[in-house]
Amino acid sequence: MTNNIFWYNGKLIQSQTIELDINDPGLLYGATVFTTLRVYGNSLNSSLTNWDLHCDRLRFSLQTFVWQQPDWERVRQGAEMIMQHFPTLRITVFPDGREWITGRFLPQDLTEKQTHGITTSLAMSEYYRSLASHKTGNYLSPWLAKTSVPQDAQEAILVDTAGNWLETTTGNLWGWRDGSWWTPPLTAGILPGIVRSQLVNWLRNQGLVVHESPWTAELAQDLEAIAYTNSVVEIIPIHTVYQPTGSLQYNPHHPKFQQIKRFFSMT
Repeated sequence: MTNNIFWYNGKLIQSQTIELDINDPGLLYGATVFTTLRVYGNSLNSSLTNWDLHCDRLRFSLQTFVWQQPDWERVRQGAEMIMQHFPTLRITVFPDGREWITGRFLPQDLTEKQTHGITTSLAMSEYYRSLASHKTGNYLSPWLAKTSVPQDAQEAILVDTAGNWLETTTGNLWGWRDGSWWTPPLTAGILPGIVRSQLVNWLRNQGLVVHESPWTAELAQDLEAIAYTNSVVEIIPIHTVYQPTGSLQYNPHHPKFQQIKRFFSMT
């Protein structure tokens, strides 16, 4: 396998570099939309791969921005080519409809993080995501938030100006308290994660209560256990959250996490 391969504008390219016009808005302004998916069972048709939902996410943003739709058959062709080399795909679309598909491997320490949890840190409120309902190429704020955390922290949690917790730089937050699940609402200005929306519906169909409520500092402090989810890492517990003063500790081995893990065991 090689990292030096990607799909761009209808072609499979073996290189570590991509050629873009110096006036390309994707280069100048981060004017792209993207989605990142994990291929399950080596199939784009797997119910856990969620190919259609990821394409719908791209379509929604392209329609909202009045950008050109790509050649969707070519997008799928490129995805099928790159998934032969990587289990994770990042599908990017430029304003003029060009598609760019890159791949990467799962993190080597993913199982350890899923089992034992990670340390995170609250980010400064200035590091909010722009156009929160869309995954755009302008990801500077989350990148700055994640790279500015203490050395032993693996993630950052974005907050609003009131101190409410929103999401991590790469996923949606989940917490357990009072016999039910809690997750920040979309109205707070967070990304409508594909896994998040599916989990909300799936957990409720299992007869479980899911509160979509703002995560005030008080609520966050009272939660028994917290984690974040996304389409690649599934669920990762959080055992420590650094704050400007002190830190919060949570149980990364909380038995209720098994309820969410069962969702990812479906085929």
